[in-house]
Amino acid sequence: MIEASEHVEDELAKSASTKSGPRRMLNEAQVLAIVPVSPVTLWRMEKTGRFPRGSVITPNRKVWFEDEVIAWQNEINGRARGRPNHPSGSKS
Repeated sequence: MIEASEHVEDELAKSASTKSGPRRMLNEAQVLAIVPVSPVTLWRMEKTGRFPRGSVITPNRKVWFEDEVIAWQNEINGRARGRPNHPSGSKS
C-alpha cells in the first residue's frame, strides 16, 4: 500500500508542476491513497468542513479536485505539530 501511495504522490507532484490544462480529478480510492484515513473518516471530515468537498459528477461517482487536496495538505503541514485541531475548542 505504501508503494501505491508513493506512486500517487509522485503523479500528483508531476501534475501539480504543470499548471496548464484542466484541473485533475481524483476518485475516492486515489484520495484515500494519499490521505491516511478510512472512508468513513474522510466522509466525516468532509461533512464537518475539515476536508474539501467533493463533486458528484454522476449518481455513483464522486471526485475531488487535486489542487484542493494539495492545498488542504499544505494547510495541515502549516499547523503546529502535536496539537489537535478540534473545531469546538480544546477537548478535556
